[in-house]
Amino acid sequence: MSNASILHLTDDTTPGGVMRVIDTILGSKYLAKTAKHRMAVVENNRLTLPEGGVDVIVSHLALNWRNFAARTRFRAMHPNIPMIHVEHSYTQGFVAQKVLNKTRFFAMLRSAFCLYDRVIAVSNAQKDWLIRRDLIDEDRLSVIRSSVELTGFEALPSPPKQVRVFGLVGRLHEQKGFDIAIQAFRECSGSDLRLKVYGDGPLRAELEQLAYCDPRITFYGHCDDPLEPMRSIDALLMPSRWEAYGLVAREAMSAGRKVIVATTDGLQDHIRSGAIEVHDHSISAWAQAITNAVQTLDKPCDVEPDKKPDYAQTASCFEYDWEKCLQNI
Repeated sequence: MSNASILHLTDDTTPGGVMRVIDTILGSKYLAKTAKHRMAVVENNRLTLPEGGVDVIVSHLALNWRNFAARTRFRAMHPNIPMIHVEHSYTQGFVAQKVLNKTRFFAMLRSAFCLYDRVIAVSNAQKDWLIRRDLIDEDRLSVIRSSVELTGFEALPSPPKQVRVFGLVGRLHEQKGFDIAIQAFRECSGSDLRLKVYGDGPLRAELEQLAYCDPRITFYGHCDDPLEPMRSIDALLMPSRWEAYGLVAREAMSAGRKVIVATTDGLQDHIRSGAIEVHDHSISAWAQAITNAVQTLDKPCDVEPDKKPDYAQTASCFEYDWEKCLQNI
């Protein structure tokens, strides 16, 4: 679809993975060769098109019953414009832990997905779940794993072979399981060990209380520069209770840092690329994983290289997959 006008819709502009992925698409010189990408922020479910015409609409919007009528009305007003939805949020882990009426929830997702010509899952594990739950026909579903510009991470100096500094990076929210990592770290001996927590959110006070009196644990708050945490840690901990993909794991692995993850949802994609898995969310299992990382002197994680056709060597796998998706819509 040459010289197409692509409109990306979002209702959440808070710092995080979704906005960074959108920014990566908007700033891609490769994607700009064949289409003009722009973004519009949706407030209070007021879905309108800007002047100038749009060839394809890409939704990065949250889906729920409260906004279902607005999504349906928007689709009915623009029946001839191809629409793609990127599912950044919902996973098997989320449903298991946060959804009481699963039948009603699945009915909402099936109905919402029907509004779009194509749905994009952000990890292979998420795609497998969507198909397994019969939430969308497989022929309307694609996988484009979330990504950002990784050159800066790849250029960082290699960490020491002996892990001493662990990191937690992300929103201080129940989802991320940072409470598990903090309690597990406190059970590990070693006065030279450090745990650095980068991020902010509703659980900050609670997490600081969990870390109370352990001088090895430091909270740094939100960091505007995503490279900064990776400069100062040897290993990343990701005990997420649910996680559609986990972009920070990809960044850490690109930087050559060890990555230790739960076997939750999209984090399984990183295990296939070399991340170390922890099979459950118990404090003892995570304490053992930290201890093992400290005692192991092997090489840090190496991120699996992107594989793309020979004619697309100027693009990352992420860019190429987006171009292919837009061409086939």
